[in-house]
Amino acid sequence: MRTVLAVHPAQRDDIADLVTRRPLPGPDVEQVDPFLFLNHHGPQVYPPDNHGLPFGPHPHRGFETVTFILSGSLAHHDSGGHESVIEAGGVQWMTAGSGLVHAELSPDAFKRDGGPLEILQLWLNLPPPLKMTAPAYTGLQKADIPALSIAAGNGTLNLIAGEFGGETGPIKPLTEVFMATVELKAGAKTALQVGRERNVFLYVVAGRIDVDGVTVDKWHLVELSNDDDTFVVGAIDDALLLYGHAEPIGAPVVARGPFVMNTDEEIQQAIADYRSGKFGDPSALGKVGA
Repeated sequence: MRTVLAVHPAQRDDIADLVTRRPLPGPDVEQVDPFLFLNHHGPQVYPPDNHGLPFGPHPHRGFETVTFILSGSLAHHDSGGHESVIEAGGVQWMTAGSGLVHAELSPDAFKRDGGPLEILQLWLNLPPPLKMTAPAYTGLQKADIPALSIAAGNGTLNLIAGEFGGETGPIKPLTEVFMATVELKAGAKTALQVGRERNVFLYVVAGRIDVDGVTVDKWHLVELSNDDDTFVVGAIDDALLLYGHAEPIGAPVVARGPFVMNTDEEIQQAIADYRSGKFGDPSALGKVGA
């Protein structure tokens, strides 16, 4: 079985009134190549007449963002003309590629009524030949995502990208990344198969699990070795996991704010292109959710 190399706690880093924990990057882990960054917002309950999410128009280049709406709702609008409102259980997958401006805000109904909110946002790196690929966006509601039974019926794997159990996820990624959320009932156990050449991304969103005899609490990232093609996860309490795997890219990572490239020169070019309007017109994006 794959062994646990380390367990990394998420670091608290609230954004205005939005409860935020960040397991990646952390003090002892820069990335799990090609998984670059994860913000865990919530869980929390917003009161009526709230301001909603604070993510107004901002640019990206050189990677993909995957946003998991665990509770609440999220309105998306970008300079490529894509718009959606994704409800609880849904996912949005955005390829920033050569450059895009987007806004992720709360719909007016949520700001008016309030309610529970919990969201994960993951950044996936792109290899150098795909950094400048054309931007794209896909929004999935919960009903669009196959829910596959695992752990002898005591768990569910929600398949977003890649293949599992003869099924294929609805997202067709640019790279062969696998992405899912996993729900396990207390006492459930499941063996997961991953090629040794692939890095595993495993974050405990809720509950407690056991991996390789190591107990992992919620809000911790598990770093696994690549010494086998199987690892076993057991749920000590009812648990929710973010689970992905992919072949590492192995290229230099130069990140500055919303841009992730391979050289300082490429970062400077991204800033210049954004300032000159090459990422599209962001003027209407602040109206998203209205």
